[in-house]
Amino acid sequence: MSDKHLDIITIGESLIEFSTNQKFEDAECLHKYYGGDSLVVAVAASRLKSKVGFITCLGNDAFKDYLVKSWQSEGLDISCVSTVEDNNGIYLVSRAAGEDKEFIYYRKKIAPAKVSIENINEDYIKSANIVYASGITQSLSIQARESVQKAFTIAKENGVLTAYDPNFSATLTTKDAAKEKFDDILPLIDILFINDKNDIKHLLELDSVENAAKILCDRGIHNIVIKSSKNNGYYVVYNQNVTFVPYYTNNVLDTTSTGDTFNGAYLHAIAKSYTPVEAAKIAAIAAGLQAQGIGAIKSIPYYDEVYNIYKSEA
Repeated sequence: MSDKHLDIITIGESLIEFSTNQKFEDAECLHKYYGGDSLVVAVAASRLKSKVGFITCLGNDAFKDYLVKSWQSEGLDISCVSTVEDNNGIYLVSRAAGEDKEFIYYRKKIAPAKVSIENINEDYIKSANIVYASGITQSLSIQARESVQKAFTIAKENGVLTAYDPNFSATLTTKDAAKEKFDDILPLIDILFINDKNDIKHLLELDSVENAAKILCDRGIHNIVIKSSKNNGYYVVYNQNVTFVPYYTNNVLDTTSTGDTFNGAYLHAIAKSYTPVEAAKIAAIAAGLQAQGIGAIKSIPYYDEVYNIYKSEA
């Protein structure tokens, strides 16, 4: 790809993460970190030595300086981050052994919901190889949804690839609202990440990977990754050819944001001119390593960890 200023730009929210390895009712201490789906994508790509920009609105609260320092330490370009007077969002996660994970979100009227078309600088979007956003970004607010539309429109008009993940979760939005946002952005998508557990079932209202691949190809998307928890791997659909890439490992400890780590690693590899199948193999390794640790971002692997494995298996 062309040698632009940035490999990837992601648009979305950052949240403060408080986590515990006990049930909430038993926990006396919660550990502070940070997360957010588009931010995980950004960090995953950056740790693989991609140049990554992150667009969001930052809350002017007690966590502001912590977040800025954290993003800078990850090497993210945050020149298009703006500070607003609202608070930063928070989520709490409990990962008690032998129990289902528990999540609590505080995401109403938070700073990232203020992301608007004012944050989308045309020259900045044109400076990237790929622009990424998700259904979660769109669901933050009407103006956030408009910002994704504007960024993708600028990208399409200027030869910048667009990448999107519906990331549908019934705990964050309704099926109908998510479907409407997906249908709205679909004509502007170049690279699509979708899963068989939630997205194909609820947004496409289909029951098979094969039908989803055909319909999405027919609608003009030529680079699709279908994540299949049912079959423990990824179906890579490129120019209507389908290749299955298995999970790197089934020995997992915590799957929080593993799909977002996959997305970031995949986009990193595409920006570095790997083929979609090669990119999926690199991303599967990154996601597998991340899932062997705890937390959304703490356990995202770095370049040498991923590429030593990839080169040994090539």
